[in-house]
Amino acid sequence: MSKSPLPDGARGFTLLEVMIATSILVIGVTALASLATVMLTRGRQSKYINLAGALASEKLEDLSRWNPSAQQICIPDSDTSEGSLTSPISKPISCFGETASNISYFDDVNVNFISNGNCSSVGTVCFAETVSSVATNGTTTYYTTYHSPSGMIPGASDAHTLYSSTTAPASMTFHRTWLIEANTPVSGTRRITVLVTLTDQSVKPGVSFQMSMVRQ
Repeated sequence: MSKSPLPDGARGFTLLEVMIATSILVIGVTALASLATVMLTRGRQSKYINLAGALASEKLEDLSRWNPSAQQICIPDSDTSEGSLTSPISKPISCFGETASNISYFDDVNVNFISNGNCSSVGTVCFAETVSSVATNGTTTYYTTYHSPSGMIPGASDAHTLYSSTTAPASMTFHRTWLIEANTPVSGTRRITVLVTLTDQSVKPGVSFQMSMVRQ
């Protein structure tokens, strides 16, 4: 008894067809994996860019509160600018005959989400911002401010007095430098530029954010 021939379309896949289908599937899965990796990387980078922008704005606001003659932003007549965007500068500054004070034109900032007794209530997760400050004698102190979800800063009116330490955090997330230029862009004004750089080298491409303001 002979077997009947298979009707058209009822034959199985050949080895070549299976290999082609497998190759297409592998290419598709690889493309999706690459896309997912790019999206995760970009999302992480976007988070740090937003933080860098906020820290640049924060430092500009801090510098804008000083009187034009304050040593923190003054520029002696012998100079055209103070500070640097490329190097951490710290030097004695004297303006208007005042005693020279050592002024640093850089700091390091660590940002973190944390839950401890310094937040507004037990179990509350708040945003902790630790900023380094270099004293005249060269001692570095780390001041931490806790921002609760409601926007309030728990603690005394001077929270830095409560939350200061000479021990550095495990890591500092950002490095800030600033430059103050006299008579820029026009005579009688000064331009202050802040550059914030992410210190985490694992984030590619690297993150940096620069912002400027002009004041008297």
